[in-house]
Amino acid sequence: MPLTEAGIYAAALRLIDADGVEALTMRKLATALDANPMSLYHHVPNKEAVLRGVTRTVGAHFRTVTLENAPWQDRIRLLATDFRTLAHRHPKLLTYSFSHQPDFIQPDDPFWSALTAIVAAAGVPQSEVPEIAALIVAVVIGVLTAELNGSLHQWSNLKPPGPDAGEDRPADADPDPADAGTAALDQDRMFRLAMDTLITGLESRLTARGSQDVDHH
Repeated sequence: MPLTEAGIYAAALRLIDADGVEALTMRKLATALDANPMSLYHHVPNKEAVLRGVTRTVGAHFRTVTLENAPWQDRIRLLATDFRTLAHRHPKLLTYSFSHQPDFIQPDDPFWSALTAIVAAAGVPQSEVPEIAALIVAVVIGVLTAELNGSLHQWSNLKPPGPDAGEDRPADADPDPADAGTAALDQDRMFRLAMDTLITGLESRLTARGSQDVDHH
């Protein structure tokens, strides 16, 4: 079967999902495709180009349920949740992209298109839509990065400083098997909390703007 960019990206994604970005090499990719390593360079110039192509392919295939008549709050929660699902489907790729590919979200990506439409529907002035959408992306990606690398779970279990901070459980205690069983539920709850906080902040901003507009009239 002849090599194609789409085929190269699909094979690279399978390797990344299995072993991570760091383990991907052009030689391993050629082996997975049963091709001569040099033949890959007729389609992609280097590993970085492969990574960008894989990320763009994954982003272009993002799908979300559209709730055109639902409140913008519900629409933004669903969009963020579907983006989170995508991140958990390809955690090794997305963790890398979040940190190393600031341009992995493009204007024509389904996620960005849907997000800007929702922000506009919320009542944000058109001139501010890109900024508000960018901040939402930054919050969601920040939470997902901390979630995928384990930082969020660790931070959420830190106790406030004080005389009773260390009494519940020794710092070096063996992990409770029940903790692993509830980790996913904790992550779900933390993500919902992040989205509720973000949405509440935007609601407050829109309400304050509306009050100012009324006062000016």
